[in-house]
Amino acid sequence: MIIHNGYEGLSLKHPLVTMGVFDGVHRGHRALLDYLVLSALKGGGESVVVTFNPHPRLVLPGSKEGLSFLTTLEEKTKLLEQTSVGHLIIIRFDGDLSNLEASEFIRRILVQKIGIKHFIIGYDHHFGKNRKGDLGVIESCGKLYNFSVEQVNEVSVPEGTISSTAIREALLSGRLEDANKWLGYFYSLGGKIVPGRKLGRSLGFPTANIRPDDDFKLVPANGVYAVNVRIGEKTIPGVMSIGFNPTVNKDLLQRFLEVHIFDFTGNLYGQDIRVTFRFRL
Repeated sequence: MIIHNGYEGLSLKHPLVTMGVFDGVHRGHRALLDYLVLSALKGGGESVVVTFNPHPRLVLPGSKEGLSFLTTLEEKTKLLEQTSVGHLIIIRFDGDLSNLEASEFIRRILVQKIGIKHFIIGYDHHFGKNRKGDLGVIESCGKLYNFSVEQVNEVSVPEGTISSTAIREALLSGRLEDANKWLGYFYSLGGKIVPGRKLGRSLGFPTANIRPDDDFKLVPANGVYAVNVRIGEKTIPGVMSIGFNPTVNKDLLQRFLEVHIFDFTGNLYGQDIRVTFRFRL
């Protein structure tokens, strides 16, 4: 996959495009991406994913309290690299872009800069100022600028439609099994190991305290989890506790992320760590 930061200077052959935030790159997203890639192969074109950074909700007006996302840009890029998509175009989302009408975005960027020939969108796709860019607007622009449009169906499970919102709600309510099933992989979180209170060490169960890399990365519900821990090139099983630890913590507003790594010794302070959540215990 070729990654483009911005849309200037592109030279794409018959680009088939899909667009969105793709938070989590879950099973529903991957069904859309698989269809995009297959369509590009059949039509002799190139598959193109357009996404945005930062997340639009961080730029648009409104409270940011409680806002969290399944993936950072780095995580999302790595997940997209696991697909067969040919090109990823990352567009900076700012105030000017948020005020651009959907039809103008299509004309200025998708048509004039990317050269779109076929637009494949998800079942609930809306974009542009006040999210007025729906299927009707896109189809009207397609007739005007000579590109075709196709909308794909949602991916459903017995519990409902797979979506980033449903997965976030599952993680925040402790339903890790549902979240992992809908993601199609085990949810993970990256961060740095920072000094803690050293209480676990005195009890014979030393823990590594984690500070997430991104303030808006979603941390699952409080509880105890069976995890895999990746440090450098090693992956080691462990147990992670997330919560406020009221028995030993006087500051009940401070949430702790602590992991006990099985059969591990050594100084980990300052090291990068990635925790993969397998089961909630």
